[in-house]
Amino acid sequence: MRWILLGLLVLGCGTAGAQGRCQALAHARLPQTTITLAQLVPAGGFQPPHPFSLAGPQQPSYAALPAFCRIAAEVRPAKGSVIRFELWLPAAGWNGKFLGVGNGGYSGEIWYPAMIEPLTRGYATASTDTGHQGAADDASFALDHPEKWIDFAYRAVHEMTLQSKALVRAFYTQPAKLAYWSGCSTGGRQGLMSAQRYPTDFDGIIAGAPANYMTHLSAQGVWAAQALHRDPGSLISPSKLQALHQAVLKACDALDGVSDGVLEDPRRCQFDPEDIACRPGSNGPQCLTSAQLDAVRALYSPVRNPRTKQLIFPGMMFGSEAGWAGGIGPDKAQTSPLITGIFRFVVFMDPHWDYMMMNFDSDIAQADMSDAALANAIDPRLQPFFARGGKLIQYHGWADPGISPLNSIDYYESVARQNGGEARLADRYRLFMVPGMDHCRGGDGTDQFDMLSALEGWVEHHQAPEQILASRVRDGKVDRTRPLCPYPKVASYKGSGSTDDAANFLCKAP
Repeated sequence: MRWILLGLLVLGCGTAGAQGRCQALAHARLPQTTITLAQLVPAGGFQPPHPFSLAGPQQPSYAALPAFCRIAAEVRPAKGSVIRFELWLPAAGWNGKFLGVGNGGYSGEIWYPAMIEPLTRGYATASTDTGHQGAADDASFALDHPEKWIDFAYRAVHEMTLQSKALVRAFYTQPAKLAYWSGCSTGGRQGLMSAQRYPTDFDGIIAGAPANYMTHLSAQGVWAAQALHRDPGSLISPSKLQALHQAVLKACDALDGVSDGVLEDPRRCQFDPEDIACRPGSNGPQCLTSAQLDAVRALYSPVRNPRTKQLIFPGMMFGSEAGWAGGIGPDKAQTSPLITGIFRFVVFMDPHWDYMMMNFDSDIAQADMSDAALANAIDPRLQPFFARGGKLIQYHGWADPGISPLNSIDYYESVARQNGGEARLADRYRLFMVPGMDHCRGGDGTDQFDMLSALEGWVEHHQAPEQILASRVRDGKVDRTRPLCPYPKVASYKGSGSTDDAANFLCKAP
C-alpha cells in the first residue's frame, strides 16, 4: 500500500518534468521520516553545504555532475535517534538501479564525494551521516546515547536504504531493479553488516578493507600505541620507517619473481628487523635502536590474549611500514582518538580512560560483551544473502597500515568454512588482495580499479570476475597496470615483457 500511495502522489501532481516530480517528493509519506529538502539541481550546479572533512585542502569537484533531484531526509526510528541521509536521483538517464555508499571512521556526515561517480554512471545514490554529526575520529556521540550507537552500528544504513528505495519508486514510478552497496573501511564494515543482518537490502556488495571487527581492531591500535609509547625511546621517526620499509623490500621484493617495489604476498617475507639495528650507542636515521626494534616487532606481531593465547587481531604486514606514522601521534595525548574512541565512549563510558592501562584479557572480554560489539560485523553465516543470489566482492591492500589485511582473509576463510569451502564460495564471494596498496587507496601498488563494473557483470550477466584490471597513476599518468586476482590466486609474471603491463601476468594459484 505504501508503494501505491507514493506512486499516486507523484502521478497525481500532473507534472511531466523532473522538477515537478522532484518537488512532489517533499510531500512523500514514509514511516518515521521527514523530507527536509526536495530540489532539482541543474547540471554542474551542486554546492555542498560544507567542505568534506576528510578531503583536506583539495576538495572534490562537482562540476561534471548531471542534473539530479536532491532529496534530504531525517528518519527517527527510536527515541534519541535522528538519522540523516541524502538521495540523489538522476533527472535523466537513470540506469534503473540504486547504489548506497559507505562512510569512514566514525564519520557523522554525508559522504558527498562518494556519490559523484555513481550519479554520473546513472545510479540513484544515497549516503547517510550514520545517525550523528561529527568528525571521522570522534566517537563522543555515543557517550550515554545507546540509540545513536545502534544507528552507527547498523540501523542508519538499513533505514537509509529502505526509505531511498521507496523514494526511487515514487520518483520514477517503478522500483529499482537492483540495489548495490559500495564502501571501504567503515563502509566495508557497513557492507558486511548489511549482508549479515539485512540480506534483502542489496543484490551486490563491495566491501573494501572492512573495519568489521571494531572492538578487536581498536585493541590492535591500542597495542601498537602502547608499544610505541611505553618507552620514550621507542618512537620511530618517518625517516627510520622509510629505512625499515626499504630494508623489507630489499629482503623480500624479488620473492614473487619481480622486483617492483611491492610485495605480492607479504606472508612469504622472512625479514628480521635486526638487520638494520643501530650499533651500540648510535641512533642514526637509517637504523633502529633496541627499544625501537622491540616496538617494531610488537607491531608486526598478532595481538593475543596473554592468558589464553587466543588471537585478538592480526599484526601489521611487511611492506606497510611507510604508513605507520599516520594515526599514531608522538605522545600519549596525540594518539589518535580513532583508536581509543570505542573504549572511552562505548565500552568504559569514560572520556578520560587511559589506553596505556588496557588489559588485553579482561578489557577485551568486557568490550565484546558491551554495546560496542554491536558494530562487529563478523558473523560468517551469509547463507540468506547468498540464497537470493547476492554477490559479495571484498578487497584489501596488502600494505594497509590501518587495518591488517589478514583480517579480511580471516573473515573470508570463516565464511568459506561456513559454506563448505572456498570452491563452493567462488560463485558467491570473492576476495581481491591488492599488493602495495595502502588503506583503501594509495601506496606504491596499483590502487585504481573498477570494482563496480566487476560487480555489475557478476550480478547482471553471471560473469564472475576472474581478474580485475588495476592501475597505478603517477604525475597524472598511468605508469603500471596489473591484474588483481581472486584469493588465493596471485598475479604471476609470464617471464617476458614489461613488468608494468598487466598483459604479462596471469592469475595463478600460489
